[in-house]
Amino acid sequence: MIAIRFPDQSVRQYTEGTTVLEVAQSISEGLARNVLSAQFNQETVEAATPLTQDGDLKLFTWKDPEGQTAFWHSSAHILAQSILALYPSAKLTIGPAIENGFYYDVDFGETTISEKDLAALEKQFLTFAREKFAFQMREVSKADALAFYQNENNPYKVELIENLEDGTISFCDHADFTDLCRGGHIPHTGFVKAVKLLNVAGAYWRGDEKNPQLTRIYGVSFPKQKELTEYLQRVEEAKKRDHRKLGKELELFTFSQKVGQGLPLWLPKGAALRERLENFLKEAQRKAGYEQVISPHIGNKELYVTSGHYEKYGEDSFQPIETPVDGETFLLKPMNCPHHCEIYNARPWSYRELPKRYAEFGTVYRYEQSGELHGLTRVRGFTQDDAHIFCMPNQLDQEFKNVIDLVLYVFGSLGFEDFVAQVSIRDPKKPEKYIGSPENWELAEAAIINATKDKGLNYVIEEGEAAFYGPKLDFMVRDALGRKWQLGTIQVDYNLPERFDLTYKGSDNELHRPVMIHRAPFGSLERFVAILLEHTAGNFPLWLAPQQVSILCVSEKHEKYAQKVLNILENNEIRALLDNRNETIGKKIRESELNKIPFMLIVGEQEATQGNISVRKHKEGDVGTLSVENLIEMVQQEISESISTFEV
Repeated sequence: MIAIRFPDQSVRQYTEGTTVLEVAQSISEGLARNVLSAQFNQETVEAATPLTQDGDLKLFTWKDPEGQTAFWHSSAHILAQSILALYPSAKLTIGPAIENGFYYDVDFGETTISEKDLAALEKQFLTFAREKFAFQMREVSKADALAFYQNENNPYKVELIENLEDGTISFCDHADFTDLCRGGHIPHTGFVKAVKLLNVAGAYWRGDEKNPQLTRIYGVSFPKQKELTEYLQRVEEAKKRDHRKLGKELELFTFSQKVGQGLPLWLPKGAALRERLENFLKEAQRKAGYEQVISPHIGNKELYVTSGHYEKYGEDSFQPIETPVDGETFLLKPMNCPHHCEIYNARPWSYRELPKRYAEFGTVYRYEQSGELHGLTRVRGFTQDDAHIFCMPNQLDQEFKNVIDLVLYVFGSLGFEDFVAQVSIRDPKKPEKYIGSPENWELAEAAIINATKDKGLNYVIEEGEAAFYGPKLDFMVRDALGRKWQLGTIQVDYNLPERFDLTYKGSDNELHRPVMIHRAPFGSLERFVAILLEHTAGNFPLWLAPQQVSILCVSEKHEKYAQKVLNILENNEIRALLDNRNETIGKKIRESELNKIPFMLIVGEQEATQGNISVRKHKEGDVGTLSVENLIEMVQQEISESISTFEV
């Protein structure tokens, strides 16, 4: 007999060799019908996997992210099977599950695949799915695996296998189809009831532009047709909210091939929006004791060698800048933190002067591959709302909690209420990815987890997601469409203070090493604005809206009174624009609605005579006739309700 422990800590006894599915059946037939995958002793297993020792078992259904991952991973196999059925000479490469669905990268040779070919692939996919083919894993020797794919004339799979250790290679079979795979499948293909192949894109083999270009087919699948229908409706809504589309319509930003890919140009309305976001955070930071600093856009290569960024980010950086001086090399800065370390190092510090909190809206540069660039969410030049806190070890806990409060204030003021705190720690199996001693990493990870618990945050721990210099607390936000984004981040770092030899004189008159906190509530202004645009569909909170009020003249004879209203609003710090064009009032209202202006003020004969205004609200219609003073009170009240004062 073996003892199986479940997440609720209950323990049951089973005969050795009992499968995961049989365990589920012993609990309930309903659970067994819905089990997609499982985890046993922290390892992903199949529903058909026999259990041969004591251990911890987690069963996953469609409601669990792990269950969805197995579902979409299995769907990628069905897609690959369908591709070979219709295109026998195609060469398969890799096909993982992604956050919403799956894809498969394929070398179709001389055949060109386009969107019009996806319907036939979908039909073949569903034909295979209905056959309820069981997914079966088997271990394969390296020699046999190589022989199989050499016989298939597939150099991509051969390359993958050549980089694997003998004894770690497995194949997955279903029907007459075989694929190289580590595992993690649903019991059989019949669980997939609905599929949509979304689009075709290009992708380089292993993400390297020097390698062959492949065809990537994206898809998504579900256990019920209704769920697919609802998903596609959300996709259509997402298209309407696409920040690239809204950014153009609202005249916030643009891109130019002459300037360069991934380098956004902020138009006047967008620049004003950014400025308001910056001022909003600067005011909160000022109250929290931050000091503003400025660092250059480039730095000597040795600065980034010292910090470790050259080693870890070198491949993602722009080409070095060589000066006329022999051996002198500069880089566009990939991060602000090395510069802030040198600002701290500009003079000696006493323990009485700590913590020091340096903040900067600093622009950094990364050479993202052109195929990965996407509007403002993936760019080559972006501005981080960066700050670095240098503190004593006994100040770390309170400083970290203070930063959490600041992040929550930012989220609350901008309507991001659905989020999970992700504690991102190192992967102990890949020490080469990180710098610093294990002891310092343990201290930093414990500090983050303890502070997160004390603040009562809903959190998860993700192994392998840490920065190379330290663990972090990432805020994973769900937007209005249910999509997950990483926004704010807070990181604890014992390593850069060592590498830069940062010190302070303690009460014992000896030199000690400070701890460093990296933090960015927005993350980057570019990405934050993109996500905020899509979250709000361009209907920004009133305090942030580029234009809060439009004054619409019925005719030119009312322009004098409209100008008077404009002056009063501007004197009360309300952003307003006078529309005195020779257009119908109906057209002016429609255009104001399209531009998502929160308030529209109609000024005609009656309003000019009586000294009031007719007010319309975006998406709500007529509010009624108000005095200018009452309108100002209404606007100011709405702003105060949406943004509170940051309390330290």
